[in-house]
Amino acid sequence: MSDLMPSPACCRIAPPPAPVYEQEGSFVDQDSMKTYETGSASPTHAILYIYDIFGLYPQTLRGADILARSVAGKARNDTKVFMPDWFTQPADISMYPPDTPEKMEYINNFFSDNAAPSAIIPKIDGIIKSIEAKNPTIQSWGIVGFCWGGKACALSFLLPAAQCHPSLLDPNDADNVSVPMMVLPSGDEHVPTVIEFEKRLQAGSYVETFEDMEHGWMTSKADFGNARVLAEYLRGYDLLSAFFAKRL
Repeated sequence: MSDLMPSPACCRIAPPPAPVYEQEGSFVDQDSMKTYETGSASPTHAILYIYDIFGLYPQTLRGADILARSVAGKARNDTKVFMPDWFTQPADISMYPPDTPEKMEYINNFFSDNAAPSAIIPKIDGIIKSIEAKNPTIQSWGIVGFCWGGKACALSFLLPAAQCHPSLLDPNDADNVSVPMMVLPSGDEHVPTVIEFEKRLQAGSYVETFEDMEHGWMTSKADFGNARVLAEYLRGYDLLSAFFAKRL
């Protein structure tokens, strides 16, 4: 398995100032990893959430809350979302945009170390075992990844799977995806790559490009002061919730 460098869209801008958000879930230790949990107290279905490179950002926590609540609203009220803090220390916002060689080196190193899917995927099994030990009612899993996390979704064995504004999209990965997958690229993603990835996916997959959204609009780069961005942020999570409600 090879790790790729992120798409230019991933690195172009820093997130907007973090908004104040009162989270609906709580943090629990899972396999020695701080993990945000939100949703049913006795879940039958679980979704593993892989955040973007800015980690536990307020817009990202809100997204997890919305996903858990929305899936519940679609007749899956026994669902819980789990978001491990994979990095412990997220990417340094001061390094964005990478307008110097030093900043670019930092970002490349971050993606080849902290955010390398090859380093994260082996941790998934331990996290799931820890979560299931504390939530023995869980019977099925899904996974959703954002930015670099989309790569981990494409290469993991958790099903169903979805990825949003993926920064490491590789059509070759689609050849090994054995069930329908949801992919929600932004308008910043490389169009030919998205098209080829979609061609190789299983029948029944769903791909929709949010053409006027920037990379990261469903997580840390969501600007809630922009009505259009907020509407598409919510629509993206509505699509995800419908996907998981049907397939979990």
